[in-house]
Amino acid sequence: MDVNYRNKKRYTTAKYPIRQPKIIVWLIWLLSKMALIGKDYKVEKINMEGLKPPYMLLSNHMYFIDFELAAMATLPHRVNNVVSIDGYYRRPWLMELIGAICTRKFTMDLHLVRSINRVLKRGDILSMYPEARYSPCGTLSYLPDSLGKLIRMNKVPVVAVVHHGNYLHSPFWNFRKKRKVPLHTTVTQILTAEQVQAMSVDEINQAVREALAYDDYRYQRENGILITEPFRAEGMHKILYQCPHCKAESQMGSAGTEIFCKACGKRWNLNEDGTLSALEGETEFSHVPDWFEWERSQVREQIENGTYAFEDEVEVYSLPRCWRFEQLGKARLRHSIDEGFVLDGFYNGSPYHIQRTPQETNSLHIEYDYCYIKPFDCVDISTENDSFYCYPTQTDVVTKLAFATEILYQRAQEAHKK
Repeated sequence: MDVNYRNKKRYTTAKYPIRQPKIIVWLIWLLSKMALIGKDYKVEKINMEGLKPPYMLLSNHMYFIDFELAAMATLPHRVNNVVSIDGYYRRPWLMELIGAICTRKFTMDLHLVRSINRVLKRGDILSMYPEARYSPCGTLSYLPDSLGKLIRMNKVPVVAVVHHGNYLHSPFWNFRKKRKVPLHTTVTQILTAEQVQAMSVDEINQAVREALAYDDYRYQRENGILITEPFRAEGMHKILYQCPHCKAESQMGSAGTEIFCKACGKRWNLNEDGTLSALEGETEFSHVPDWFEWERSQVREQIENGTYAFEDEVEVYSLPRCWRFEQLGKARLRHSIDEGFVLDGFYNGSPYHIQRTPQETNSLHIEYDYCYIKPFDCVDISTENDSFYCYPTQTDVVTKLAFATEILYQRAQEAHKK
């Protein structure tokens, strides 16, 4: 059962993008150039000699500055960006004017596929961020296998844009406090049109994953970058939510340069070079992504032994249109191995029931400090025509929900192949 909006029209994402006007191309470049004033950045082109549109531009994703740096590399060509509907919030007219392609995250959007094909056929650049969310810990997030199919279908060159330092500059878990970090963006043609036609989907996916692989903490160490800000660990407990010492979940905290467990009292310092060190005893993980991936393995273990489950009362805001969020009030959110996500609530005198099975959701959009609604953790569960931003009562659980969503989808895909 959908939400009863009393016949209010929803924003349709099934719109073909306009071809970006040349004046818009130059205006975006100019505004991006101005936004980068005062920042230490470099955009390096590799194997791009003689390449002209059409081609697909695939970029990793860590903060809004990604768009500005990508704009430095594509001038003077027209670019159509794939943008989530929350990027249209209060400005759909502007997004349509610049040729953006609207979609809802982690849904089956066939019109998106047709829009991408149209952009490439008219000889322009199709830009997308296949992770479809900001990186939680400065490493490559999940990429769907369908990406290779999309590339194979369009038979155009593929360019990988990899941003280094963007995450360190504005980490997803505390993006409001900026760090002084040099930014280095590489723009590399990784596949020619001929290579795309000759390769299998699996080979294309492998090439893309290798080209987009990144680790900002490794980049920091290898380049001798020191982050001296005294607040550098604040918010890190949102991604490092499980204590590796006592195994307690959602009992972590952070302040200043330290992250600590409120259950057992163990503390770690986030050093200026990006490494972690325990203040006392063993340093279980000195590399932040290793701790993050250990948490993923813990969730996988719970799923495999059948003990994983989540249920909570949540406060729900939806985005059926672009001009305002609808406050739907309290609802019940469940996430289970068999059913996936189930959201049950009541609005405008009618109950609603939203379900996204494991095979329908390959990843999960999470937010740690959502600027459009209120600054707390939430998850966005989208259908093909609506998006539900759910604020749990429980604290520091959204990262685990993202892990579980991806693991359950992968299990469903493996089961389907058998």
